[in-house]
Parts: sequence; structure tokens; C-alpha cells
Amino acid sequence: MHKVRVRFAPSPTGMMHLGNVRAALINYVFAEQKQGTFVLRIEDTDAQRMFDPQAQNIIEDLAWLGLSYDEGPHIGGPYAPYYQSERTHLYQQQQQALAEKNAIYRCFCTEQDLEKKRLRQQALKMPPRYDRTCMHLTPDEIDRLLSENTPFIWRFKCDHNLSVTITDLAHGAITFNMGNFSDFAITRQDGSFTFIFANFVDDLLMDITHIFRGEDHLSNTANQAALFHAVGAALPIYWHLPILCNIEGKKLSKRDFGFSLRDLKDAGFLPEAVANYVSIIGASFKEEIMPLNILAANFNFDNINASGRITYDIEKLKWVNKSWIVRYEPEKLTTQCRPYLEQAYSHAKNVDDKKLIQLLQIIKTDLTTTADAVSALEFYFVAPQLAAEDIQACIPEASQKSLLRVIEEHKNLLITNPTEFTPAVKLAAKNNNIPLKELFWFLRLALMGKTNGPGIAELVDMLGGAEALKRIEKMLQLVD
Repeated sequence: MHKVRVRFAPSPTGMMHLGNVRAALINYVFAEQKQGTFVLRIEDTDAQRMFDPQAQNIIEDLAWLGLSYDEGPHIGGPYAPYYQSERTHLYQQQQQALAEKNAIYRCFCTEQDLEKKRLRQQALKMPPRYDRTCMHLTPDEIDRLLSENTPFIWRFKCDHNLSVTITDLAHGAITFNMGNFSDFAITRQDGSFTFIFANFVDDLLMDITHIFRGEDHLSNTANQAALFHAVGAALPIYWHLPILCNIEGKKLSKRDFGFSLRDLKDAGFLPEAVANYVSIIGASFKEEIMPLNILAANFNFDNINASGRITYDIEKLKWVNKSWIVRYEPEKLTTQCRPYLEQAYSHAKNVDDKKLIQLLQIIKTDLTTTADAVSALEFYFVAPQLAAEDIQACIPEASQKSLLRVIEEHKNLLITNPTEFTPAVKLAAKNNNIPLKELFWFLRLALMGKTNGPGIAELVDMLGGAEALKRIEKMLQLVD
């Protein structure tokens, strides 16, 4: 067999959604595992869908996910060009070859004509299918229509006696009876080529060996398989990926958070976590948290679940992201968290990387996304505003006087020797029969505005002795 060649062929609509991401990842992982070639090809022939000129957003999103392609825009390759808008001459050559074989014909029917035919077929409970009116036009009739500049499209002539069989990694052999399919358009009235035809030509000429794309492309696959048969070419192997559904079992849509990759990037999900999660949906792995290279080595393409739909679970994605945050290199985590902190706190720009690394390493187990650093470190950037009632709510009145005395006696250590402050007040609290949990509640409330969080010694280290003293004294004044 030829060397494995797979492709990711998105339309530049300006937004990568999770279905696109999954198709890209599966193709990439397969190419990695089989030492094959991963091709990026841009389907930019439909002007109405062109919201991302040159597919810059798509290329940036792939780079963000860590998916480097072997051939494609900007890097080239032996099958260039990789933008469909630059490949029109190749489609024209294939169209001409099919015309010479009498495998296609001109169709002059208007949209209104076609709609009338559809409505009539529905009324008669017939399957809606083009009735081949134009296939029976005589050469003279065609010449007359052409001389009158009547708009037309080219249609592929389906052999209704033909059955084509494809190999699908999940479903095995799938046979399409072409008698159930309509003669489909290969061009539009402006002369541009349809998705079905351009895609077929590119897969044929680029020697694509495997096509992995969504299950919603199954009917396209039947038509493209008929085109491969018409030119006498071997079919690629397919995998029609299950449709991604939300928890309710409905197809994932723009209303679902995380449908768009942009949603996840903006919300503080790590690229490794998104790639990891989307790759393992619907599959079974002993270890679920793994980088792409390990995933590529472990993905079992020989035993694929044939399910038609798989569930996207944001809670599972959050768990994967949290796991990655804990494992992330300190410098990389800081780079990911800094933009959120600088947007929330103007003076965050003044905190150097060394200090921010220290802060984040202490609170990273509290983060589900990198955006959570804003709330987790709020106490560092904004001193808590407390009232006497906050103290009354968590410190019994009977303990307050002795607690205050112990802290007063040792608070100056925060200036002279900050590392000694915590062990000293702990010892003094024990000697005065003050429950340590009440001491910690009081100090944590003073330092960060809540009773749960990092240890007191860590908080003093994070804030610095002078700031810690200032906050504790403010708290002491509330009790006086």
C-alpha cells in the first residue's frame, strides 16, 4: 500500500468548532502513528462562506493545539497549491475528462424548476431526485440554450445499476446502491466547482489514502465513491466519525458552551487539555491524561467503536484541564495565566515572572481553568474588605481576646523575621489552649478574606511580611 496520506480540509468560515478539531486531531494522530503525511487543504471556493481569508484563524488554531501539518499553506509540498481557489485548472481538467467519457451533462433547469419538481415528487410520495430532464436534451437543443446564454450547471450521471462499496474503519464494508442517489451537481452556475467535486479531485490528485471526517458526510462519500469509480481509481479508506452530542443527546451546536474552540481558548482551557480530551472522547484508554505523542502511540485504530454519536461533557473536559494545570511547567502556566490577571488587575503587569510563578504554584490545585487565577489570586491584588461580623461568624467570642493577644505579641516578627511568625503563633496558641483551626481561620480571613486557602506561612510568603502585617493590624482593629 502507498504511504499513509491523510488530510484535514476545513472551509475557512472563521471558526473552528469541536467537530473540526476532532477531525483534525484524528487525522494528525493517525499520520503520527503510521509515519504518514498530514495535509492541510483549505476549501475556499464558496465565496458566501469566506469569513477567514487565507484561513489564518484555522492555521493559528491548529498551531495552538500543537497540530503541525506536513504539507499545506505557507509550507507548500509536492501537491501544491493547497488552497482550492488556486486549483480551478485541475478541476477543469477532470471535468473535461468526465465530459469526454459522457459521465456528466449540462443541466439548464432553474432553481424554480427544481423546486416545482421537488414539491411534485413529495406530493406523489416519491423520493426527491432530479428527473434527468436535461440528460435527454438533443445536441441542437443544447446549442440553442448555449447560444441564448442560458445559465447551466454540470451534473454527474449516476449509474443507477451500480453499487459501490467503501471500507470504513468503524463500520467495515458499506455498500451504496446508486439507484437511490440523484445526479448531483459538480459545478455552480458561475462555473465554480462544488464541494463534492473539488474534494474528490483533490483527494484523487493528492493521493490521499485515508479520509476521516464526520458521519454527516456519508451521503457525500457515496457520490465521491461513484466519481472514483467513474475515473477507474482506487477508493481511499474511510472513517466517518461519530457526531458530537451534548449531555441531552442533541447534536452539539453554537448554543452549547465549548462548541467553538474560541470559547474554550477565551475561557482559559489549555491547548494540551483540549487536544487530549477531544482525542479520547468515545475511546477507551487506561491512562486518560497524555500528550499527543503518547496518544498517537496508544490510539487503537483496529478496534473502533461503531457508535453513531458520542457525548461531549464539559465537566469531563474541566477535569482533564485541571489535571493538565497541575502537571504544567511553572513557566508555561504563568504565560497562560498572566493575560487574565493583567486584564483583571492593572498592577498585575508590575509582578515579575518569578513572583507570579511562586503565586501560581501555591494555588494551582484550586484552578480548573487558567482564567480561575483571577479569583484565586484576587486576595493578592486586592486587600480584603472585612467587617466585625465576618469575624463573629467564624471565631467564637470566648476565643477572641486570647487569640488577639497571641497575635499582638508576635506580629512584629512579620517585619523582623517573617518565616518565624507562623511557628511562633502556633506554639503560643497551643500554650493558651486556643484551637489551631480558630487561629488559622482568623489569620486567613485577615490575609485573604476567606477561611479556606493556602497555609498561613505560604500566605505570608506570597504577600510579604509588611503587607501581611498591614492586613492583620486592620483585622485586629475591627475586634477592638
